[in-house]
Amino acid sequence: MQPLTIHRYGNPDAPTVVLVHGLTDAGTNWPDLVAHWADAWDVVAPDLRGHGESPRFEPDQLDDAPDVLLADLLALLDEVAAPDRPVVLVGHSLGGILGLRAALARPDLVRALVLEDPAKPDGTRLDPVFIEQNLAFVEAVTADPAGEIEKALRETPWTRTEIEAWAAVKPLVDRAYLRRGLYLGDPAWEELFNALTVPTLLVLPEVAPMAPRADELHNDLVQTVVVAGAGHCVRRDRPEDYLRAVDAFLAEVVGHSRH
Repeated sequence: MQPLTIHRYGNPDAPTVVLVHGLTDAGTNWPDLVAHWADAWDVVAPDLRGHGESPRFEPDQLDDAPDVLLADLLALLDEVAAPDRPVVLVGHSLGGILGLRAALARPDLVRALVLEDPAKPDGTRLDPVFIEQNLAFVEAVTADPAGEIEKALRETPWTRTEIEAWAAVKPLVDRAYLRRGLYLGDPAWEELFNALTVPTLLVLPEVAPMAPRADELHNDLVQTVVVAGAGHCVRRDRPEDYLRAVDAFLAEVVGHSRH
């Protein structure tokens, strides 16, 4: 398979963190976090397949999209990590479930895992309503990016930097993937968290229907932080709270901080 497009930021001499974005985003959609970590981390941010400047899905890959996306991420980890230099893996939404599965598949390459409201698989193959919502969303931003940017500035607490980066990549989303690849694979969930063998921080909004059930989590390696006032994009809605929680977690479990 053709390799992904990778964006590299920060300090190449520092420990490595891999940022795995959510659906319809790209590796360029972490500007505020990248700026925050500019001196402290070597930041690797891929465009997932079908997103940004990465290759599109081949028609025969769409039926196995979750496995293709995971294989891409594991190939990237093989390039940038090794058992003697494992990386921190940070994922949001779709990137969260991919990061979770990658940490289970290759725990030797992952020092720690940060999951921002990861997408929960429910076994549904394709949800027509979800497909149409996403197609309409990316087409709206593609047709009128300036209008959507102004709307987001009015309706969200996100910074202009985040919003402009978010809008810029919507025209690049693989529409065939949105039509045929939007499912998450095996519905296993709480058992995945219980099987983790690396320190993990789960960052959740107050209303988090995709979160694993707390009464079914039995893994002392998994910490949970609930951020008041945040929605699905916790780091954009409440950036100070997100950064405080993640920096403290990484300082504790990795022994590395931005200072």
